[in-house]
Amino acid sequence: MEEIKIGFIGGSGVYKIEGINVIDELDIETPFGKPSDKIIIGEYEGIKVAFLPRHGRGHYISPSGINYRANIFALKKLGVERLISFSAVGSMKEEIEPGDIVLPDQYFDRTKLRPSSFFGNGLVAHISFDKPTCPVLREEIFRICKNLNIKVHNGGTYICIEGPQFSTLAESKIYRSWGVDVIGMTGIPEVKLAREAEMCYHTVALVTDYDCWHPEHDAVTVDMVVNQLIENTKKANEIVKNIIPVLAKEELGKCNCREALKNAIMTKPEAMDEKMKKDLEILIGKYLKSEQG
Repeated sequence: MEEIKIGFIGGSGVYKIEGINVIDELDIETPFGKPSDKIIIGEYEGIKVAFLPRHGRGHYISPSGINYRANIFALKKLGVERLISFSAVGSMKEEIEPGDIVLPDQYFDRTKLRPSSFFGNGLVAHISFDKPTCPVLREEIFRICKNLNIKVHNGGTYICIEGPQFSTLAESKIYRSWGVDVIGMTGIPEVKLAREAEMCYHTVALVTDYDCWHPEHDAVTVDMVVNQLIENTKKANEIVKNIIPVLAKEELGKCNCREALKNAIMTKPEAMDEKMKKDLEILIGKYLKSEQG
């Protein structure tokens, strides 16, 4: 099968892409199990893309139950190099209103239960993560949002909580005091794994509510979130259709995403766990070959 270099992950409310001609659905196995759902292969203006609903179609997987490693690894197996994810978030700042879009370039991890790396005992790697997302993708998404007259915030910090409960009022106030911009439940470890997979990755954070900190805002409820999701989904579909031709260009700009594992693998080849080495071939193979001359 030909490589598919463009991928999308849909979050709450984004379970499919309108206007994309579906040509296949793939059930992909990975060393980490199965992804959230079959990966949908679609075509738009002659360009093939891969799409994966993060929570499964019908939204039956909770944030903590998502197999993030399988999701990213399956897309990597298909050949995805540029990956955009959509994520429903709450706003932690007055000026970021429900219905806005935020392009977070920093993350704060408050999760507790999720495997966050493809690596571990037997094969150790430490990627640089000071700038966790692709700056080239961010600028392209920002430009498209402006062209579509969508209110967008270029940059910001996404704090990821474990969930599935929304924040307490005390937590929400503390997070605000830290200066974060949006709060969600799925950004971590997805962004970490995409970096380990050497993908150009960025999240489009779709704001649904003000969390519970806002004095004129009711406690966050599913009804509140779903009502805003309907409007946000329309924006997501417009962004996707406009960004696909851009992502299909061979060169967009300079970034270091596709060399994230260069000089990051600590374990010597002769000391590597053989099963892990085999399982992670698509991630580390090119570096092992270079060491072997």
